[in-house]
Amino acid sequence: MTGAAEEAEQVVGAVLSDFTNGGGRGVVVDSPPGAGKSTLVARAAVEIARRGEPVMLVAQTNEQVDALIDRIARQAPELRIGRLSATTYEPTPRVAHPGVTVAGRLEDLNDPHIVAGTAAKWMHVTCPPWPWAIIDEAYQMRSDTLLRVAGRFERALFVGDPGQLDPFSIIEVDRWTGLTWDPMQSAVAALLRHNPDLPVHQLPVSWRLSGSAAPPVSAAFYPFTGFQAATSPGERRMDYRTRGFGGPADETLETAARTGWAFHELPARHTLRTDTQAVDAIVGLAERALQRGATTWSEATPEETPLSADRIAIGAAHRDQVAAIRRTLTTRGFPAIKVDTANRLQGSEYDLVLVLHPLSGRRDATEFHLESGRLCVLTSRHRHACIVVARAGIQELLDAHPPTEPMHLGVPAKFPDGWEANQAMLTHLRDHRVTAG
Repeated sequence: MTGAAEEAEQVVGAVLSDFTNGGGRGVVVDSPPGAGKSTLVARAAVEIARRGEPVMLVAQTNEQVDALIDRIARQAPELRIGRLSATTYEPTPRVAHPGVTVAGRLEDLNDPHIVAGTAAKWMHVTCPPWPWAIIDEAYQMRSDTLLRVAGRFERALFVGDPGQLDPFSIIEVDRWTGLTWDPMQSAVAALLRHNPDLPVHQLPVSWRLSGSAAPPVSAAFYPFTGFQAATSPGERRMDYRTRGFGGPADETLETAARTGWAFHELPARHTLRTDTQAVDAIVGLAERALQRGATTWSEATPEETPLSADRIAIGAAHRDQVAAIRRTLTTRGFPAIKVDTANRLQGSEYDLVLVLHPLSGRRDATEFHLESGRLCVLTSRHRHACIVVARAGIQELLDAHPPTEPMHLGVPAKFPDGWEANQAMLTHLRDHRVTAG
């Protein structure tokens, strides 16, 4: 076991001890990207269930619930697992295990050891309090949602990533800002605000991010609770089976393979939000990687593994950008490449990730586009390489738009703020810049 693995195991052991033996109502675990959050959730659920005690498992989306059920069912096939679902839910292959029962009511779940469902489903379940609950992606849960499910358990483990996107709403929420019961706080923020003595643990290593990726992500988005990569330099490698032609696209791909990062910089220009040149560039880079026969090596698969389209993702800030990229990929014959917004890419992992920078081509830097969690999600989904596509001029845009968010009484300052995080990541990306056009 490596030093990083030993350190991680010690923290996990302390978490499980605090959770199962402590006297308070909860334990909080902060997890950086790829730190084994889902592994911890599954391990805690299995250990408690094997002692003969029922476990309530809460996640924020159906995809998260199904992924956890799949992991637990493979790890402990002897356990009975109930999958709480809405009437519109269609069971996925991930829940097709012999010990898994899918139903909309607790009484139809075959007396399970573990019951899993979304927070939205648990809000409408009437039951006596469960002795144990595990809440996954707790920083994505709104505090009012926690309030509605808190009466259904006696003690809970809250696991999530504090550096990613906070809960959001499409309606105006300023009227609640600063109030102790602000529903737009994350569940963890509200929990610690009212229970400051609850134990908080930090998982110390990332199993997803490599030695080249963990330091800049940690410095930009986790300055006070930093983490390290679990892998050593040289354990992962990306290459191509064919040589390039020497243009900007090939230079960008080779920079990404060599260093784990590349910044494909288009000419400075103010554009519409759906920048067709940027869309063509980012699709072209993904297409070119597949054309050149990209391959990967890692500690998990030490033999050469071809990079398939389903191991590539493209992230953007807006749904219209996503739609344009997806449409272009389909036209060019690559529909298997994942394309989505940062909100929907949270929790996922790919070998190669391409990012359309939220500030590319903009005249202003709004709070939405400066949100540190958005850039954190987009630049922390990869195992091997991340390529950021943007127009030149982001530095000048940041200099012209310093932070202007108002300070509110009763609202803890967020560190780092979006402006600082964007500056830190841009400083890192400049060392991997390839000028295009």
